[in-house]
Amino acid sequence: MQELISSIGSFLWGPPMIIAIMGCGILLTVRSKFFVFRYFGLIFRKTLGSMKKSEAKREGKVSPFEAICIAVGGAVGVGSLGGVAAAIAVGGPGALFWILAWAFFGMTVKVAEVTLACHYRCQDSQGSYYGGPSYYIERGLGEQKGHKWAKVLAWCFGVAFILAAFSGNQVFTIAEALNTTFHIPMIPFACVYSLFVFYITWRGVPRIANFASKLVPFMCLLYFAGGIILIAVNIEALPGVIQAVIHDAFTGTAAVGGFVGCGVMTVIRTGIARSINSNEAGQGSSPMIHASADTPHPVEQALWGAIEVFVSTVLVSTITALAILCTGTWTTGLTSVTLTITAFESVFGQVGLYFIGIVALLFGVTTTTGWFTYYCSLIAHGFRKNEKLRDRLTLIFKIIFPWPNIIVVAAIVLSGQGPNLYWAVIDLVTVLPTFFNVIALIGLSGVFIKLLNDYKARYMGIGTVDPQQKVFYDDKEPAPVPSVEESH
Repeated sequence: MQELISSIGSFLWGPPMIIAIMGCGILLTVRSKFFVFRYFGLIFRKTLGSMKKSEAKREGKVSPFEAICIAVGGAVGVGSLGGVAAAIAVGGPGALFWILAWAFFGMTVKVAEVTLACHYRCQDSQGSYYGGPSYYIERGLGEQKGHKWAKVLAWCFGVAFILAAFSGNQVFTIAEALNTTFHIPMIPFACVYSLFVFYITWRGVPRIANFASKLVPFMCLLYFAGGIILIAVNIEALPGVIQAVIHDAFTGTAAVGGFVGCGVMTVIRTGIARSINSNEAGQGSSPMIHASADTPHPVEQALWGAIEVFVSTVLVSTITALAILCTGTWTTGLTSVTLTITAFESVFGQVGLYFIGIVALLFGVTTTTGWFTYYCSLIAHGFRKNEKLRDRLTLIFKIIFPWPNIIVVAAIVLSGQGPNLYWAVIDLVTVLPTFFNVIALIGLSGVFIKLLNDYKARYMGIGTVDPQQKVFYDDKEPAPVPSVEESH
């Protein structure tokens, strides 16, 4: 089974897909005139630098800060612990280069995704906003640009995306981590974990937003601090690691110790695939929660998307990779979160063992609950014309959502195939929605650039405001030009 799934995943993640993904990232980055990098200081001030201000929200809405906490919680999951470790275990040091290469372009891709999701979002009778790739595919490529195949593409994205709900929602890796650290049996843990997830998700998006806003900043700082200490202890190995990362990115890595070696295509494919799994840029997931945020302009909310990629990959995933490479544990033949645990244990002893177990649990909970909101957004879109049916299906989904976790963990444990099977499945459920979303992002790149230029003119004083430009697709007329005070 593992060989079959891995073969399908390798085929789908082949050169054409890699070229399409990187091409999309390069296109958006160049067309935006490297906006994210030229104005990263402004982005930081508008987001992390003004969190107190961004916490304000209207009744029934999700604040920008809560949206980013859900999105970062969904992105900074065990993919940043186990996924990055699995990439190093398969692709060697060079995989880190491609993880960061996609993050470089992925920050602009995420800005584009969130901008389009907010621009094309819909509002239901209760005043809640819904948006995401399925919305901008159908409304942007379909209604606005007149492509008759857009509705089919939107459904293809939705079906492909919701398959991830049956991939275990990262529970296998959490169970693996706690089994390694505390010797907790994996299947019973999956049962208890699923009950806890059911409790969190039953109250819906507001409960998840409140939960994420309290937990995400703490867990990121906790892991980042531990990783920095580990790297500092092994600082003498860092220059050699950096050299290997750059060299092996274009040559592959020879077999050493328990590492079996790999070719350059495996390095590239593994690095990019796990980078997307880590930061979700291009996958189309987090735009669904960003679209529900109360924001005056799509790009204003999209700035958080760049920070999301920066935190999840440039900071957290890089810490994981450097910890594994600097300690030399990547040559042990271990993989997934067990490899990360071994790296931290080599420096901190039993404390490191327990540390990663707890962090994996925290990361996993925010990921699982964050993704629940994405699936609800897809249900809302698919059945938006019948709100009673939509609400009924959402209720049914709330009831069944946690329980496939138990089936997935039990199936992998009883099959004896371990984490390699799990990550093969993850690669498969990641590539399909990403493929459909990349098509939409390329097709709507012009809309994104117009909205970006409008934001720069209205809020940054760069360029001239187009009086015909509507900020949101459903606006009856163009938004008024903000005053100087509003702009700042």
